[in-house]
Amino acid sequence: MQSSSANVAEIGGKNLTLAITGASGALFARHMLLALEADARVSHVNLVVSPSALRVLAEESGLNGANDLIQKLLGTTSSKIIQLAHQDIGASIASGSYPSDGMIILPCSMGTLGGIAHGLAQNLIERAADVCLKERRPLILCVRETPLNLIHIRNMASATEAGATIFPVIPTFYNHPQSIDDIVANYVARVLQHLGLRQPNTFTWGATS
Repeated sequence: MQSSSANVAEIGGKNLTLAITGASGALFARHMLLALEADARVSHVNLVVSPSALRVLAEESGLNGANDLIQKLLGTTSSKIIQLAHQDIGASIASGSYPSDGMIILPCSMGTLGGIAHGLAQNLIERAADVCLKERRPLILCVRETPLNLIHIRNMASATEAGATIFPVIPTFYNHPQSIDDIVANYVARVLQHLGLRQPNTFTWGATS
């Protein structure tokens, strides 16, 4: 497991956190990490993966274990993506003094949503999300569950009222996707657009060429 040693004061681009939790949707998380790695406007990414997410990654992608996870997901090493331990409450992103530009949780399980909505801060993902809310920084919760019960809906309302953006993992078809990768890529692009990171060749409804 790597720890963050980057001098944040020297970072010129966006400094973001990506958390992966134990809901179905490992492919979305992988595409998000690839997009962040490729985007020159992003200079640092803190990656946090829950134990449940590791199990989902193994089930859906055949990736086993937390060791060298970044290389497994990207297919190469990365100089700007740092993996932080799920239980490391003393990590940089657990403090409001750390200059983060926002956090994405993709996919966001209902358990993680509940912890955030109630301010539990039981682990690094929940604590980092809590910091985003208290510091009024972007927090995008890519929730993944169906059907939703009333507890889920109320937790989404509470998180929204606290300042989070609820961004359900829902595919689009108006862009005429030709593959699963097209569907996933368009969703990831929509999320990043909310952070001011419009992706190249992103479909825009009503745009003329």
